[in-house]
Amino acid sequence: MSIIRLFFSATLFADMIDKLDKSQSHYLTKVMRIKENEVFSLFNKNGEWEAKILRISKNIVEFKTTKQLRQKENIKELWLAFSPIKSNFQNFMIQKATELGVTRFLPIIFDRTVVRKINKDRLEKIVIEASEQSNRINVPIIKESQNLNNFLKTNSIDLIFTDLNSNNKKIDKSKLTDKPVCIIVGPEGDFSEAERQKILSFKGVQPIKINENILRSETAVISAISIINYVIN
Repeated sequence: MSIIRLFFSATLFADMIDKLDKSQSHYLTKVMRIKENEVFSLFNKNGEWEAKILRISKNIVEFKTTKQLRQKENIKELWLAFSPIKSNFQNFMIQKATELGVTRFLPIIFDRTVVRKINKDRLEKIVIEASEQSNRINVPIIKESQNLNNFLKTNSIDLIFTDLNSNNKKIDKSKLTDKPVCIIVGPEGDFSEAERQKILSFKGVQPIKINENILRSETAVISAISIINYVIN
């Protein structure tokens, strides 16, 4: 049986004694049926630690870290700029993108975006759960929604544009720098022509046609991330 992993936002260090919150305590004791003196692991962006349950009092778990399992990871930043979509499909998309290594999510309100609000708290819970399940240490960041013009003001990314109108089907790895790689995926109605031209004018952008078929937004995201992971890894 694999060790149970929980995200812990506070600093982790050797021989620390602390308590889990009510939700995580309930998960360990009532769902996973873990007992006193048994071990689990806690992680955040600075590393992962084995922890031993010292006591369970009033349904709250008190623990002590016993040894470090993994140190801080240096990973390639992979960002996803996406249009909000219906919640069930969006939750699935965020979960799978987290499993595939996305480090930052940037919701963009495009001209043809239908869903114009996101439940940021809900999405943060999804990325934590997906990180716990997929053995990640770094939990992705979810940014506030913005428009395309504001997004394109940044020069700190290598932009990969999923463009249905492009004839290009390969990413040129030689054009990628040490900047974060950011994939931009449009809404279900695709980018407007004005948006397309703005994106194509971004310095260093690489447009790519990821499939001959028209893909759902969540399918396009998974396909694009898989292609980029193959190229950069």
